[in-house]
Amino acid sequence: MLAESHIAAQTSFSPYSLLMIVALGFALWRWHVRTRANPPLQLIVIGALAGGFLGAKLAYLFAEGWVDWSAPDRWMRLLTGKSVLGGLLGAFGGVELMKRAYGIHQPTGDGFAVTLPFGLLLGRIGCILQGCCLGLPWADGWCAVQDASGIARWPAPHVEAGFQLLMLGVLAGMRHRGLCRDRLFYVYLTAYGIFRFAHEFLRDTPRMVGGFSGYHLLALATVLTGVVMLIRRHPSSPRVVGKNLPRTSPGHP
Repeated sequence: MLAESHIAAQTSFSPYSLLMIVALGFALWRWHVRTRANPPLQLIVIGALAGGFLGAKLAYLFAEGWVDWSAPDRWMRLLTGKSVLGGLLGAFGGVELMKRAYGIHQPTGDGFAVTLPFGLLLGRIGCILQGCCLGLPWADGWCAVQDASGIARWPAPHVEAGFQLLMLGVLAGMRHRGLCRDRLFYVYLTAYGIFRFAHEFLRDTPRMVGGFSGYHLLALATVLTGVVMLIRRHPSSPRVVGKNLPRTSPGHP
């Protein structure tokens, strides 16, 4: 059993690592291009990276680090194990903290929304090449894939790669049409959380109780975060309406 984004001990540079570096580099370049006219906004990426890395590690430790502790290569597993769900939640928290610290009030999520599924698509292609993030053993059939031991499994990384490709097209189309402006990141969080909760039943991850894994809980937290922020950022929300009201000088209504 491998962690959600666990890379087994190895001496060579893995396809997963290479593709994730490409994805990260592309995201940084896109953010730089988008914010170069507003230098304070470029600081937000620091919060996204720090929060993302921390969240990914803590989520992995919560969901399956406790299982890997008894493995002979536990230190390598604990070092490399990470979670996409935790990374998303951590990046969101890191960005919000940075915006609060520097007094940035404008929405920034749309700048990440389309980049996210592209980066995670590359990551899941890396999982396919690496042979990690496996699905449950599956009866031989047209959809089954074989792991390194020859066991037929549900094609979990393939299915998620398809989801990320679909979301890339959906979000790009929504952005082009001006739909859910300033809320696309939360659309993605909600959609991905729902997908991951359902798909988690077919992934080979440690179960905590009643067939549910720690990733089920993280997926629910992702959905909750997305839904709450969609409501808070809705144009009719009092928070948004208040920010858009014209300001008047005291005593001059």
